[in-house]
Amino acid sequence: MGFDVKPKFVTFDMNGTLIKFAINDAMREVLGDRLPAEVADEYLRVCKAYRIDECLGDYKPFHQIVASSMERASRWVGLEYREEEARAVYEIVPSWGPYPGVTDALNRLAEEVPLVIVTNSDTAHAERLSKNLQAPFEVVISAEEMGMYKPRLGAFEYLFVKLGVTPDEIVHVSASPMYDLRSAAVMGIENKVYVDRG
Repeated sequence: MGFDVKPKFVTFDMNGTLIKFAINDAMREVLGDRLPAEVADEYLRVCKAYRIDECLGDYKPFHQIVASSMERASRWVGLEYREEEARAVYEIVPSWGPYPGVTDALNRLAEEVPLVIVTNSDTAHAERLSKNLQAPFEVVISAEEMGMYKPRLGAFEYLFVKLGVTPDEIVHVSASPMYDLRSAAVMGIENKVYVDRG
């Protein structure tokens, strides 16, 4: 990818792009034997869909996104929902670390252009997870700060105002076409990088 003008910032999605977003592993660990093998894959699939659905409405804290999606998925597969399990899953999130090679790549890139995170995490988790990356970020923008979650277009409008940039002055990096890259394209960000995390 070449640029006629050096970008003012490289903005990153964090969870699932830089941080290994291991929420399925966390749910399997917390639910344990209560999540029967015959419904586990369906539960996790539906829970992901419900997390996306929950992000499209009015803002609510991320722990509520996790809880609501788990409650809805439990109903879907006929599993008893337990609030304390949703809380336990949420509390595992800040322990996650980067994918291999991410820290070195970020530190090299930071020598050339300022780095920014725009994440669907709440502020407390965003701060802890960004520290797990061990790289210099100029700005970390959380969903809590924005008052909404990506893929809401307002998240990118907030990003432009916060950074004082136009869409052509940044590069946005994400592993999620659904949460990030489609919205970025709609908002006029032409310089996008897709990171294939499988």
